[in-house]
Amino acid sequence: MAEAVAVGRWKGFVTFVQESYHEIRHKTTWPDFAQVRQASIAIVIFVLILGLVITILDTVLGLVLLRGIQALFR
Repeated sequence: MAEAVAVGRWKGFVTFVQESYHEIRHKTTWPDFAQVRQASIAIVIFVLILGLVITILDTVLGLVLLRGIQALFR
């Protein structure tokens, strides 16, 4: 019985790999180089802007909290 389950699982796995390959090879549309470059540039710009915003918030909140806490104990 365990041998039949092992064969069934192996056959299912092989079928899955074959269907996945067929879908990737024949049904998927891949972006061209210009689309990939445009998306990559947009992502890099977004990450840089987000990093700048986080840096500014960290600096401002750090200064406010450090000076604000010190002012409470004077």
